[in-house]
Amino acid sequence: MSGLPDKLDLHTVPGLMPRADALAASGTLDLTGVGQVDSAGIAFLVELQRRARRQQRELGFTGAGERLRRLAAFFEVDTLLKLA
Repeated sequence: MSGLPDKLDLHTVPGLMPRADALAASGTLDLTGVGQVDSAGIAFLVELQRRARRQQRELGFTGAGERLRRLAAFFEVDTLLKLA
């Protein structure tokens, strides 16, 4: 499942918050189409992980691009997000 826009940033994240619980429960999110990401996007992915754990579910991410991986590593959440 994806359901994420091509930009995951300060401008798009607020619009995704109403769907955060459903996204967290999806099991896997495909990040292939996410071309632009900023710190708000990384924080949103961390929040999805937090919500998944609260729901006692596993959430995986697939198709993470190099830019997203580098930014997650910069914020030291790459291990938490387990980007594939």
